[in-house]
Amino acid sequence: MDKNFTPVSLDGSRDFYDLWQRTPRRSLDYTLPNLWGWQDYYGLEWCFDDNLCWIRQTRPRLVCWAPVGDWNAVDWSRVLPDSFSEAAHDFVCVPKELLHVWQRALPGLVDAEEDRGQWEYLYTQEDLATLPGKRFHKKKNHFNSYVKTYGEPDYRSLDDAMVEDVLAVQDDWCQWHECEDSPSLRAENEAINRVLSHWDRFSGLDGGSLYVDGQMVAFSVGEKLDDLSLGVHYEKGLNGFRGVYQTINREFARHAGEGFTYINRAQDLDEEGLRQAKMTYLPADFLRKYKARVRKA
Repeated sequence: MDKNFTPVSLDGSRDFYDLWQRTPRRSLDYTLPNLWGWQDYYGLEWCFDDNLCWIRQTRPRLVCWAPVGDWNAVDWSRVLPDSFSEAAHDFVCVPKELLHVWQRALPGLVDAEEDRGQWEYLYTQEDLATLPGKRFHKKKNHFNSYVKTYGEPDYRSLDDAMVEDVLAVQDDWCQWHECEDSPSLRAENEAINRVLSHWDRFSGLDGGSLYVDGQMVAFSVGEKLDDLSLGVHYEKGLNGFRGVYQTINREFARHAGEGFTYINRAQDLDEEGLRQAKMTYLPADFLRKYKARVRKA
């Protein structure tokens, strides 16, 4: 792409948030904590041009993501072909809504392929917060086991003073899961530490935790995506605490999710075990994303 890209940095956060607030469909992938947290692992770069934030990753291969900004205020028939010199250019993680805008602006010149592993799971806040009916019987049993063993959940909203406890839980979790032997888990651990160590630099981060006998045993960190949706960035629980994941999931949805219609719990990256786990919570919908190839006329 013929643009001047620089590494994603917090120095550009004001310009990014201005465009982010104007983006019609806000994906968890495109939040600043996600872009900056994973900047080193994926070599993420951005460029502010055309009243948009253009994004690309440089590792393990060079590929462009969808741009952030007011998609409906852009002359895509001019801007998109002018952004690259080759005959065609590929994009990944393109939300369905933007894909349709491109296809209307450039009829017959935008090819798309469904990317199921990148679809973000949307659950109703009410379902996750209440686990209603027989549909969630197994989840409710795990929650009840937690309550029976440890008492009513001691849920606490995260603040700056608790970040040290969160990072301690993350460190324990990583040791148990041997993060150092897994490039992806090691990268996730680095992203979590990077973002939480700069908690106050991000607009809209929210978090919650569970305590048992004064010890933090689980945490969840999310972010307001729009007026309807809360996204979940990270969720970890200590090994050995029965039902801890079902409980932090439920309590975070109850407290941080209050007032939202949907909870966005990210994609499954085509990992079959993760997909099965996400499907057990019965998603109400998906934020669908596509691979797209844009050709010049």
